[in-house]
Amino acid sequence: MLLSGCDLSQLNNPYPKEQNNQSILYQSFEERPKHLDPAVAYSENEYAFIAQIYEPPVQYHYLKRPYQLIPLTAQQMPEIHYLNKQGELLTANTDAKDIAFTDYLITLKPGIRYQPHPALAKAENGDYAYHHLTSEQITSANNLSDFKLTGSRELVAEDYVYEIKRMAHPKIQSPIAEMMKNYIIGFGEFAEKVKQQPITAIKDVPMSGVTALSPYQYRIRINGKYPQFMYWLAMTFFAPMPWEADVFYGQPGLADKNITLDWYPLGTGAYWLAENNPNRRMILQKNPNFHMETYPSEGEAGDTDKGLLKDAGKPLPFIDKVVFILEKETIPYWSKFLQGFYDASGIASDNFDQAVQFTGSSGVQLTESMREKDIRLQTSVETSCFYMGFNMLDATIGGTSEQARKLRQAISIAVDYEEFISIFMNERGLVAQGVLPPGIYGYQEGSSGINTYVYDWKNNRAERKNISAAKQLMKEAGYENGIDPKTHEALILYFDSTSTSVDDRPRMSWYRKQFEKLGIKLVIRATDYNRFQEKMRGGNAQIFAWGWNADYPDPENFFFLLYGGNSKAKFGGENASNYQNSEFDRLFEIMRNMDNTEQRFQIIQQMQEQVRHDAPWIFGLHPKKFSLFHNWYKNIKPHVIANNTLKYLRIDAVSRAQQRCDWNSPVLWPVLLGSLLILMLICFMVIAIRKQTRKSLQ
Repeated sequence: MLLSGCDLSQLNNPYPKEQNNQSILYQSFEERPKHLDPAVAYSENEYAFIAQIYEPPVQYHYLKRPYQLIPLTAQQMPEIHYLNKQGELLTANTDAKDIAFTDYLITLKPGIRYQPHPALAKAENGDYAYHHLTSEQITSANNLSDFKLTGSRELVAEDYVYEIKRMAHPKIQSPIAEMMKNYIIGFGEFAEKVKQQPITAIKDVPMSGVTALSPYQYRIRINGKYPQFMYWLAMTFFAPMPWEADVFYGQPGLADKNITLDWYPLGTGAYWLAENNPNRRMILQKNPNFHMETYPSEGEAGDTDKGLLKDAGKPLPFIDKVVFILEKETIPYWSKFLQGFYDASGIASDNFDQAVQFTGSSGVQLTESMREKDIRLQTSVETSCFYMGFNMLDATIGGTSEQARKLRQAISIAVDYEEFISIFMNERGLVAQGVLPPGIYGYQEGSSGINTYVYDWKNNRAERKNISAAKQLMKEAGYENGIDPKTHEALILYFDSTSTSVDDRPRMSWYRKQFEKLGIKLVIRATDYNRFQEKMRGGNAQIFAWGWNADYPDPENFFFLLYGGNSKAKFGGENASNYQNSEFDRLFEIMRNMDNTEQRFQIIQQMQEQVRHDAPWIFGLHPKKFSLFHNWYKNIKPHVIANNTLKYLRIDAVSRAQQRCDWNSPVLWPVLLGSLLILMLICFMVIAIRKQTRKSLQ
């Protein structure tokens, strides 16, 4: 009873009391990242860690929109030089077809240092302390922390060159190696040269297109003109790697104990991985060697009013530690968020009605219970597209005939993605009108940006055409009322999917009902992922669902999904529909290497119109991300491209501790009442026993 309320609130606090006022961010993860090696990692849950640890030469501005690249470890944006086949310099306005090579000249900031790490530790004699481990040392080591000595050194240009060589080595199996062979000069030849050599041997093997010109400057030479290569330079694939890391981790016996680069990264970023225990938690800590970087001093209109520039010019990062805790179930996670033990949360379907409600104007707002806690909601449309694809090699649904095209257009009208978003996504999606999502150059809003083959512009918004329009197209295609003239029965189409669980059945049933509107019988062919991939590679699927997340914010990164030269069945590319249209391909080849000009914008609109007409996809939806944040979590601005945003965030730890105390103070009166009742019961029992004893004595 003499304890304070806040002390009592510690009874259900999952964190030590001493952390209450510390600048610690608490997040969760569902499964451990498979790779933390930047040459290999290519998934969102991996980027959540490595993007805070590794630093490519450039990055995205945190606040500015549209997305803009700025220097990170580079002194300024890379210099770009165009050359002809003879290696002679060309002017910037040279036609793309006359450009044989493009040089990217990158100059680094001096004084940037790596995090403390055993791979860089040196003994008193100047030799590396742990590059020649004895069997006893390896046997006694179970974690990286068992190597007590750590060291650091300055970042140099050769480290960036070395990482590109690592990507080329076949044993690394970098997911972008095949793509880079098409661009970086000498990449493929280097891979062939070193394929029988260990990783540790590549340091001194030259790659003709990537050269360190000085300790702080290196050059990358690529084929032709490819402006999107600058975006690749903002990805962790092109972050630096010290050669010492491969020498240290490559020693026999360490991999058996998970002492590898995939488990313990080594970078120059704002954070380092202090603990990797994927069955419980993972911890990022502030890098004591982090170089000077400050919070942005400018953003876009409205950022000042939102408080996003209050920390302008202050050194980064603000948060000292980030604790990621394993949470496999949404209910305990959600409960801890409401108690203040997690700083942010997504919204699972089970909790959606508790958190968000829709207003009459199709807007969203937080529920009263969320507003009482001063929880904040942020929504953003992701630079992703999820679509239903038609295999253009298929004899029924594919091809360039008017019959097949009208059949595809009819199905595009019938499959009601507005309903899909409402039923399966809690309205967290935007119906797609074409290939490009919002935020990508060339995307158009309003009446000029709708798919007129599926929608009409009415009452200042896009309205899906009536099903009668789809039935008319079916009639014109020769399938009146859905009857196949060859069989005189309902047209049968096949939907290939990896949805095999019981939970997927409602969605599959919904797809069937959409096709039933047209009298079409949709047969679901559910298989495991490997079999599905095999069908796609062989061009044997008929209809399928697919998606794409942007690697970088450029229309080329979406339109290449429909470029004939990227056909999955013919060339093993990402064109899963195997769509090929000579006019679209011609426009794509012009557009892909252009700068963002009015001419490029108009070409993009022509490409959108072409694929809307041909309908190789049903342009399904762009997901909306709904995120909740407590009021003590500062500097939050959605960025759907950048992943290294932890360094900009700030926690008001004092406010958090106070609100946790207020929300988690125990209710004591039931305990007191129960104790009183027990005491009274004991008293009655004692009195009864005494009375019985007296009677016995008498």
